[in-house]
Amino acid sequence: MSLREIYAQYHEQVQFLVIYIREAHPVDGWWFGKGLPKVMLKASRSKVAFDVYDPKTIEERRSVAARCEDALEYRINTYIDEIDDAVNNAYAAHPTRLYLVGMDGRVAYAGGLGPFGFKPAEFKSAIEEYLRVLEGKAA
Repeated sequence: MSLREIYAQYHEQVQFLVIYIREAHPVDGWWFGKGLPKVMLKASRSKVAFDVYDPKTIEERRSVAARCEDALEYRINTYIDEIDDAVNNAYAAHPTRLYLVGMDGRVAYAGGLGPFGFKPAEFKSAIEEYLRVLEGKAA
């Protein structure tokens, strides 16, 4: 189950926002590739960027976000958190997280922190349950 599949199924009922918050593994931070030979990194076929520094300007962040959007192939519009990390701080989203926010502005589902808590199938179930509840209220 991928986000792209969930989007394809529910995009007419649910507004999807992908928000790039910040680089999870920058070279000048907690770098994923530290100590691993480049051959092993390439062989892993990971979509993690191994040459990205933590952006210092919004333009740099936009550039990195564009690379991330291309690599992950979500095909959902990606928005960029400002350099002050307001979205990341509000939603404790680093390194990656799925949220479902209801029509009332309340969080209806908060997935676990990625990568291990990033569970699209669980997110899909939350969407389905939320839509069932909405249908019940409309009836």
